[in-house]
Amino acid sequence: MDPGSPFPRLTGTADVSVRPAVAGDAVAVARVQGETWRTAYRDVLPASVLEAWDAADAEAAWSAAIATPPTPAHGVLVALDGNRVVGFAAYGPPELAPGEQPDPAGPTTELAVLLVEPRWGRRGHGSRLLAAVADLAAGNGTARLTTWVAEGDRVTADFLDSAGWGPDGWARTLDAAGTPLRELRWHALLGGEG
Repeated sequence: MDPGSPFPRLTGTADVSVRPAVAGDAVAVARVQGETWRTAYRDVLPASVLEAWDAADAEAAWSAAIATPPTPAHGVLVALDGNRVVGFAAYGPPELAPGEQPDPAGPTTELAVLLVEPRWGRRGHGSRLLAAVADLAAGNGTARLTTWVAEGDRVTADFLDSAGWGPDGWARTLDAAGTPLRELRWHALLGGEG
């Protein structure tokens, strides 16, 4: 440490990263999803969805998504803090809404889900996951990213807004275990325009 410096010298490095998910990550991905839904999304998701949560079913679904994605354009990424999976993102080609035409900007990739376990939030994991999805999508010729956000989910909306995303005017209502769940679609152009 420089004795004349007002700042102490810190040693060590941050041990955070994002990588493609591997088969052994399915249990951790399901854990992150369940924990995040029960804590951060308890006021957004209907209680019936949270009550119906089944960790074994989620593990099986994530295992299949990781090991045998439906197309080469689908993928799952995990965020690591040290060796611990603390978040994940899944992406792939979007399903067009009835009456919707392909975007004139070019091919689109949909961010199906991006979750970071709440106790690991505000450490850049979500931003790293979002940037990694954008980089992979751009490398595959994608011009636009989209995602669906529950109408009452201000945390995700604020996160996407801070990353340059915005609503594109499309909405849908899902049947969430017998309860209607209205979602708004957000988007970002990879050329930097929203």
